[in-house]
Amino acid sequence: MSGSLVVVGTGPGKAELMTPATAAKIARATDLVGYGPYLDRVPLMRADQVRHASDNGVELERARHALSLAAAGKQVVVVSGGDPGVFAMAAAVFEAVEAGDPAWRDLDIRVEPGVTAMLAAAAEVGAPLGGDFCAISLSDNLRAWTTIERRLKAAADADFVIALYNPASKARPNQLRKAFDLLRAAKAPDTPVLFVRAAGTAEAATTTTDLAGADTGRADMRTLVIIGASTTRLVHRDGRAPWVYTPRSEKEPRS
Repeated sequence: MSGSLVVVGTGPGKAELMTPATAAKIARATDLVGYGPYLDRVPLMRADQVRHASDNGVELERARHALSLAAAGKQVVVVSGGDPGVFAMAAAVFEAVEAGDPAWRDLDIRVEPGVTAMLAAAAEVGAPLGGDFCAISLSDNLRAWTTIERRLKAAADADFVIALYNPASKARPNQLRKAFDLLRAAKAPDTPVLFVRAAGTAEAATTTTDLAGADTGRADMRTLVIIGASTTRLVHRDGRAPWVYTPRSEKEPRS
């Protein structure tokens, strides 16, 4: 039997947010390859399934290992969190294919879509991504900070809702502060800002604030930060957190 490789995402956390198609691909796999904590979310379905866990920051090596297994005839599933095509393993697999063994280009390689963090975070608070939006990672491990700054400025000037991935870590404690300094110079101080931690899990927690008052110290790597557009609205509720949404049109909604 010829080998194959499928890149999947387990969703943001809850088992029910993993798609049935992803679960079916995992059930058919002979080998599961991924970052250890993501593999831990996936129970082995058969005694002959093998896990290949690796550390964070070695995505290309992980992709090459998965491709080698597939070339050897294995039915390989590469496991990501969220959606595998959004700041995740699908891009690493194709980067490895482009630069690797020419025979890898003949493999059966597929990507199975999943639920990415910004969709789960948006669902926790309403519909902040209801209008045009963009996603930007604040990690400068694989790109220059000047590139990230240029993209943040462009997104602010275009009045997109901005979803920020990888806002802070122990190694990068100041990236979000620098990003907010830039955004505060370009956007109104009352622009809605959302901090959603552990979106799509039982531990999900949200904070709704504005650009002037946002405390960047509350974010970590499990936090998704959403900065609204000029049209983003809050629907206030007595004794409860407001709903947040961005209208699909630029016209002011009727009261």
